[in-house]
Amino acid sequence: MRDYDEITAFLGEWGPYQKVIFFLLSLSIFPNGFCGMSIVFVGDVPEHRCSIPRNLNLSEAWLNRTIPLEQERGKLQYSKCRRYRLDVIVNLSETFRDPDSFNMSEVEQEPCLDGWEYSKDQYISTIVSEWDLVCDNDWKGPFSMLVFFVGVLVGSFCCGQLSDRFGRKNVLFGTMAVQTGFSMIQTFSPNWEIFCLLNFLVGLGQISNWVSAFVLGSELLGKTIRVIFGTLGICIFYAIGYTTLPLIAYFIRSWRMLLFILSLPSVLYIPLWWFIPESPRWLLLKGRVQEAEAILRHAAKKNRVTPPAVLFNELELEDMKAKSKQSYSIIHLFKTHNIRTITIINLLVWMILTAEYYGLSLNTPNLHGDDYLNCFFAAAIEVPAYIAAWLFLQRFSRRFSLSGSLFLGGIVLFFIQLIPPDLSALATVLVMIGKFGTSSAFSMVYVFTAELYPTAVRNMGVGVGSTASRVGSIISPYIFYLGIYHEFLPFILMGGLTVFSAILILFLPETINIPLPETIDQMQNIKGFKFRNTHRNHFYGNGENITMVNKNDEI
Repeated sequence: MRDYDEITAFLGEWGPYQKVIFFLLSLSIFPNGFCGMSIVFVGDVPEHRCSIPRNLNLSEAWLNRTIPLEQERGKLQYSKCRRYRLDVIVNLSETFRDPDSFNMSEVEQEPCLDGWEYSKDQYISTIVSEWDLVCDNDWKGPFSMLVFFVGVLVGSFCCGQLSDRFGRKNVLFGTMAVQTGFSMIQTFSPNWEIFCLLNFLVGLGQISNWVSAFVLGSELLGKTIRVIFGTLGICIFYAIGYTTLPLIAYFIRSWRMLLFILSLPSVLYIPLWWFIPESPRWLLLKGRVQEAEAILRHAAKKNRVTPPAVLFNELELEDMKAKSKQSYSIIHLFKTHNIRTITIINLLVWMILTAEYYGLSLNTPNLHGDDYLNCFFAAAIEVPAYIAAWLFLQRFSRRFSLSGSLFLGGIVLFFIQLIPPDLSALATVLVMIGKFGTSSAFSMVYVFTAELYPTAVRNMGVGVGSTASRVGSIISPYIFYLGIYHEFLPFILMGGLTVFSAILILFLPETINIPLPETIDQMQNIKGFKFRNTHRNHFYGNGENITMVNKNDEI
C-alpha cells in the first residue's frame, strides 16, 4: 500500500512549487524574531534615582547630596530606591552651607515618596519608566515577560488541536492576525495590567504562527527538504528578523512607537493567503479529496510535470482515513520503561535548553558595552549556529552533535566569573559563544526528538517536548533576576544545568542512518539503563546495550 509520500513522488523534491512554498512559509516567521524579543528594549530598566521636589529651595550642592551612595556589584553608586529624609535635609541646609561639613550617614533614609527620575540618555520611555516598575515593583518587569511565555505555553496546547480541526492554513493566518493585531493594540495600553494581558495574547499568537508554519511546511514539502526547512528555513528567517530588532530600536527610543513599527510588517503578509495552499494531507483526512487533488495538480503544473490520471484510489483513501483514526494518548509516552526514560530525558533537555536560550537572549541589556550592538551580535550569531547545526546533522552523529553543542553552550558560562572587570568585552564574547552552542542545539533537538519516537506517537513526543520548553521559557526572565543576589549566579546556574543536559543526551540511542520506528516496540533501547521489575525478564546483550524481553511489558 502506497503512503502519501509515494503517491505524490511525481512532483519531485525541489521544483519551482516547493521553492516558493519553502520561501513564503519561512518568510512568514520573519516577524516572530523581533516580536518575541522586543521586550529586551520595551522592558529595559533605564538609570534612575529618587525624584526630589524642586520647591524645597535647596542649593545645587545639597540637591546632589539628597541621594545616598551604596555599594552595587563592587561599585559605589547613587541609590536607586532610597533618599535621605527631605525634612532633615532642609533643616541641615539652613544650618550648614556646605554639605561636606556634615556626616550624612547619620541622616535617616526614606523610600522614593515622590517617584523617580529616569535617565533619557538611551530611552525616551520604556514600560519601566512609564509605570515605575522599579524598587518594590521591580518584579513586574520580569513578570511582563513571563505572561508572554505563558501565552506561548497556552498557544502550544491549542495550536495543534485548532489546526487539526480548522486546517493548517486557516490557523497560520489567524494566529498571524492575532499576533499583529494585539501588538498594535498594545501600544495603547493605559496601564501595566492591560499591557500584560495583551502581552499574553501576543505570545499565544506568536508560537501558534510558528508551529502552524512548521507543520504546514512539513506536510507540503518532501522528505529530503523537511530537515532543511526545519533548520535553515524558518530558523534562519527567525534569526534575520531578530537582527532587525536592535537596528529599528536604535532609531526609535519610545516603547509605544517601537511596538507599533514592529507590528506593521506583518500587515504586508496578507497577500500570502493567495499563494500558500492548504495541506493536501489534512484535506484528504477530512474527506475533501477534490480540493487536495486540485492543489497537487496545480503543483504539478508549476513544476512542469504530468500528474497521473488518478491520484488516489479508493483503497488508499480508506487506508489514510483508517490511520488518521488511530488514537494514542500521552500515556503511551510513559507506557514502558524504555519510552518513559526517553521521554523524561527529552523533557529535561527541552526545558533546560529553552531556559538558557531565552535567558541569554533577554540578558543582553545587562552585558557590558552597547545594548544595541550586544543584541545584534546575539541575534546574528544564530545564523552561523543554524548553518552549523544543519552541517552536523548531515555528517555526524545526532547524539554527539547535540551533546557537544549543549556542552559548548554551558561550559563557557562558567568562565565568565573568572574574567577581570577590565576585560568585560571578553565576557561578552563568552556569552555569544554560549548563545551559538545553545542556538545550534535548539535547531538540532527538533530533528533528534522526531527521530527517537515512532510514527504512532512522533507528533505527540515532539509536542510534549515543545510544551516542556515553554516551562523553561516561563522561568527564563527570573534566571537573571537572581543576579541581584550574586552577579554570576545566573551564569553558574545555567552553565551547570546545560552541561547536565549534555550528559543526559549521551544516554539516548543514536538515530542517524537508522530507519524510523513505526511502532513503540520497534524503538531502540535506551543506553546504560537496566530496568528491573517483578515480572519474569530475560536479558540479552553484551553489557553495553541491553535488550529486555518481558511478556508483560513491551520494550
